This record gives sequence, structure tokens and C-alpha cells, in this order.
Amino acid sequence: MQLNWHIMAQKSVSDLRVKILSALSDPTRLEILEFLAGGERCVCEILPAFSRSQSTISKHLNILYETGILDRRIDGKRTLYRINNPKIFTLLKDVDAIALDQISELASAGKILRASMR
Repeated sequence: MQLNWHIMAQKSVSDLRVKILSALSDPTRLEILEFLAGGERCVCEILPAFSRSQSTISKHLNILYETGILDRRIDGKRTLYRINNPKIFTLLKDVDAIALDQISELASAGKILRASMR
């Protein structure tokens, strides 16, 4: 039974990883996170910052909330969102570092290719 629990726990962790990474796989959601990096914001502040429909922004906010990336609270008629765990920005910085590594490798390969064509 111990082995079965371990397999189930591994699957749960994998499922959570997929859920979080999937939530981060949309440019609009990444822009929303950057916007909320400055602190808690009302939907009434979030909507004008993006040239997308209210329903689209609401959908993205809900995905980020359901994943646990964002927290939300109701204050009267206002719905406010904030980053639930600032470690999300560490993850994004790590992704940026990987992307920069890949760009550097492509740039180096381009230089080698240009040099070989002379």
C-alpha cells in the first residue's frame, strides 16, 4: 500500500505542476501577473489596463485564481485581486533565464553560421 500512496502523491504533484504551468502559458495571464506585481488591484483598475473584453479578462483572472496563483476578495461591490504567492515571480525569472540562455545559444549559432558562409 505504501508504494501505491507514493505513486498517487507523485501524480498529484505532476497534476499540480501542469495546472500551474498551464495557467502561466497565456500571454494575457502573464501580463495580468506583471500588472498585479505592484499590489492588490480592483477589477475596475485591471480592465482599463488591457485592451481586451471584460469577459476575457474575467476568464483569465478566474483561471489564475482557481490555480491558486491569485487571491481575491470582495469589498462591497468591488472585487480585488492580488498575487497569492510571490514565489510565482521567482518561477517567471527562472523561465526568463532559460529563455535568455536559448537566445544566447541561437545568437552564437548564428555567428558561427555567418562565419562559415564567408
